[in-house]
Amino acid sequence: MTCEACRTIPPVISQGYEPKGEYSIIAGLNTYKTGNLNSTTAIIDIYDIFGISPQTIQGADLLAARLNTLVLVPDFFKGKGAQHDWLPMDTAEKETAMMGFFREYAQFEPNVGVLKNAVVGFKVAFPAVETWGVFGLCWGGKVTALSSGEGTPFAASGQVHPGRMDKADAEKITIPHIVLASKDEPADVVQQYTEIICHNEKGGVVETYENMWHGWMGARADLDGDESVKEYCRGYEQLAAFFEQHLR
Repeated sequence: MTCEACRTIPPVISQGYEPKGEYSIIAGLNTYKTGNLNSTTAIIDIYDIFGISPQTIQGADLLAARLNTLVLVPDFFKGKGAQHDWLPMDTAEKETAMMGFFREYAQFEPNVGVLKNAVVGFKVAFPAVETWGVFGLCWGGKVTALSSGEGTPFAASGQVHPGRMDKADAEKITIPHIVLASKDEPADVVQQYTEIICHNEKGGVVETYENMWHGWMGARADLDGDESVKEYCRGYEQLAAFFEQHLR
């Protein structure tokens, strides 16, 4: 699995939101596209282990509107996604189901390859885009980190409530990188990221949202609570400011 919090915190289902974009098959992936289709910049938004969720789509729409840019959310899991009722993983059946899903659809390294291939297709589909960024939520954050090293096609990248954080990943990042952590990520590894990516010339940012839980900007976002909505919006605003600075 991605992290301990993923094993225990169930997602939230947000009702009533009307997406601003649309889905189409691009580079072999069913992809949600939103924002300015003629933008010279674009951001790939990699979802968490639950796949497409209303909260993630709303975040993509917020980011696209804030930056007047193109945001793409490709469906790596081909419509599957981890099931809500597998959490918490408190039975052998749930554990088996989640681990089986992870092995079949969500292994990190193979999906790094899927992402890199997708970028090639996205560049063909959106020839106006000159500069690409990427960020990921939880599971997607790990894929993002592994895609941000030498030879990356991206100009800037980020992780939000990252899954499976590893100092070794941070050491290989070669582009400006932002980490928005929750209170549930391992503080020692968050500190290692701070020491590595914030103390170089690339332009790293690390911030911990001390009152937020793992998933507050993805499928576990609570869009009914005043504080959680405020911090959800602040997180996407912080991402927007980061990408505005580095996607030029």
